[in-house]
Amino acid sequence: MLTRRNVFYVGAASVTALGLGRLLSPPTVKAATPPHPYAVTHTDAEWRKLLTPAQYEILREAGTEPPFSSPLLNEHRNGTFACAGCDLALFSSKTKFDSGTGWPSFWAALPGAVDETQDRSFGMERTAVSCHRCGGHLGHVFADGPKPTGLRYCMDGLALKFVPAPEGST
Repeated sequence: MLTRRNVFYVGAASVTALGLGRLLSPPTVKAATPPHPYAVTHTDAEWRKLLTPAQYEILREAGTEPPFSSPLLNEHRNGTFACAGCDLALFSSKTKFDSGTGWPSFWAALPGAVDETQDRSFGMERTAVSCHRCGGHLGHVFADGPKPTGLRYCMDGLALKFVPAPEGST
């Protein structure tokens, strides 16, 4: 028998199912419109030759690596973290900190090194971080980091490479 109560429950269940379906279905990654022309560009085939499959998935398809899997997580030497796609210096080791999240984290990027765009995948709103020179996806930035900025640049280690500082430099 169809009563008001039954109609309400069926309607609520339908809305819930539709909402959960959107949240549980994998997001489609669309190439974002670049915020500016990139200085380093390659065809898809060229990127695939230049990067490992895992790097390609992260840098070119906005993927992510498993937490606690990056050797850069435990990199504590003095130096610079650069883009694995184009070698642009992105972060100083002086801004690296242990966030406990499982990904290399920094409280500041080098000036002009990264671009930030809104990312609405996975049913949430985040700020995606990409390389200013090649547009490679690096990770996300959150407003829960330490002083002095209060930011946490949570980066995929495979999107980065570490360049040690010359000996004797501080």
